[in-house]
Amino acid sequence: MRRILIRAGNVAIRARLLATPTADRIWDALPISGSVQTWGKEVYFRTPISHDLEPDARAVVSKGEIAFWPEGDAISIGFGATPISKRGEIRFTSKCNVWAVAIDDVDLLKSVYPGEDVSVVEADSDGQERTARPARGARRSRQTVHVDEGGPAG
Repeated sequence: MRRILIRAGNVAIRARLLATPTADRIWDALPISGSVQTWGKEVYFRTPISHDLEPDARAVVSKGEIAFWPEGDAISIGFGATPISKRGEIRFTSKCNVWAVAIDDVDLLKSVYPGEDVSVVEADSDGQERTARPARGARRSRQTVHVDEGGPAG
């Protein structure tokens, strides 16, 4: 099972990857780092990768689901209402690909502020950062894209 560790400010959240093309793309790009942005109770950050919408992409997610916002090339983690949420939902501005599920409580992200550093790294089976990464073979690829800085994340 593939696991990651997301560190944002003083918060660390472990997550397990799902079997999706987006999860594969993000896994192959690790480590990823950026700067936190927030929108309501959503933390998001730009990535150096791009990926198209998957057939099951959606704008409303469940607490603990980790998404990729293709319109902004960003990883998005909702932990409560955004400015456009309807009662009791976590709603992004547009459809996103759900690619991972948090193992830890995403409510910890309440203490993370815009501008703080964020990183996503491979984790071992105990949820600790893996220091040496095994070779990925031919699947390994890196893609750099220009990122438009406008608008809130998915």
